[in-house]
Amino acid sequence: MSSSTLFSLTLCFLVLFNCCFAQIEQVTSRHEQQQARRRSSQHSECQLQRINALEPARRIKSEAGVTEIWDENDEQFECAGVAVIRHTIQKRGLLLPAYTNTPKLVYVEQGRGIQGAVFPGCPETFQSSGQFSRDGSQSSEDQHQKVRQVREGDVVALPSGVADWFYNNGDSPLVLVQLLDTSNPANQLDQDFRNFFLAGNPQRELQSQRSSYQRDQFEGQRGRQDEDESRRHQQDRNRNVIAGFDEQILAEAFNIDTRLARSMRNEKDNRGIIVRAEHELQVVSPHQSREEEEREIEHRRGRGGRFNGIEETFCTARLKHNINDPERADFFNPRAGRLTTVNSLNLPILRSVQLSVERGVLYPNALMSPHWNMNAHSIIYITRGNGRIQIVGDNGQTIFDGEVREGQVVTAPQSFAVVKKAGSQGFEWVSFKTNDNAQVSQLAGRVSTIRGLPVEVVANSFQISREDARRLKNNREEVSVFSPSQSGRSDEIA
Repeated sequence: MSSSTLFSLTLCFLVLFNCCFAQIEQVTSRHEQQQARRRSSQHSECQLQRINALEPARRIKSEAGVTEIWDENDEQFECAGVAVIRHTIQKRGLLLPAYTNTPKLVYVEQGRGIQGAVFPGCPETFQSSGQFSRDGSQSSEDQHQKVRQVREGDVVALPSGVADWFYNNGDSPLVLVQLLDTSNPANQLDQDFRNFFLAGNPQRELQSQRSSYQRDQFEGQRGRQDEDESRRHQQDRNRNVIAGFDEQILAEAFNIDTRLARSMRNEKDNRGIIVRAEHELQVVSPHQSREEEEREIEHRRGRGGRFNGIEETFCTARLKHNINDPERADFFNPRAGRLTTVNSLNLPILRSVQLSVERGVLYPNALMSPHWNMNAHSIIYITRGNGRIQIVGDNGQTIFDGEVREGQVVTAPQSFAVVKKAGSQGFEWVSFKTNDNAQVSQLAGRVSTIRGLPVEVVANSFQISREDARRLKNNREEVSVFSPSQSGRSDEIA
């Protein structure tokens, strides 16, 4: 009887284990399938013959800042399936709450401020005491979701559909560079990025012009010269999402009067999407010390960087990671520079948005090893200095060979070979990559593909002597970032 019971329990455990294993395998397989097909719609768009270093194509002014958008119809962005936007927010400027149909990464290029993201269903865990107004009365307490301090070098990851906002509480402009991944599986619409503003009266130019429908609609509005000034000015703007609802419905939904519901529509608001706060925002946001941040990262690394869905949920997820700190560099050469990577291993939420970031710093005339991105497109935004970039395609054709400078963007498609060489001012950049764990294969240096080949294979492949093959393999002992060599001095960039 006992042996029969034991056999039944064993059988039940086996069935339960197999079911659980099958579920885990199914989830893992689904993620891998998404990664495999996430760029399928762009395959026909990556027949690149020649690309250019790009600067913003559209510049939209707001009351307290400027928004610049790169041409999303350029073939390199269509190949990568992304859009690039830069916001410059003046002191006391507020970038209005909005959400997009795509995941996005935000790099804080300059300044400091505060940022909030509202995750549906999460509690308002931050509570502020009442503030005294100018008439001496004290307002009631406020509760809201977590607010984060951001500073130069921070990378902020945001899933699609999550409403977020930024505010500049510093003394200098707050500059944010955003990458929107329109080809991400989380985007179920089309290849247009769409900004859904919850307030304000946003300019029409802020929306994507990638699809012919959006572009024709925009050009049609711009081409009507027979309308009076006030009507044309109004039609150059979209409305916020709330403005599309009937005010009676709004009043009922929020349990407010129709006067207040009408104010939410912002129909006569011409301030744009970056508005100036009347007074310094009184928002609770505790500063995290460097030691606390390091302990948090080490604690996560102690678990092997694994994400099991229990210790980190969307409500408690860490959304930002500073990439400028030299002490966090993954590769460092005191004669050449450094490379730092933020991926799903040190910022787990990136596994959800399927993006990562690389920060590169090259000293004057230094070189980054020729390499290719194995599983991602790389959208390179130059943050400082000047340098030369070469990109080579599968047929050996150089699709880009030129000097680049601060503020320009160049895309290196997946598997295309890339080399970067700093000019006399040094060279710094941020690369947004379309994989949460982007991998690079180097052509030269101590951990390169050439170094891993047998001497006989190298000699016969290039029709050179074995001695030359050994020099080719072993003459460069550095990894990733190379100091200037005597043989390359003649090609330095002025």
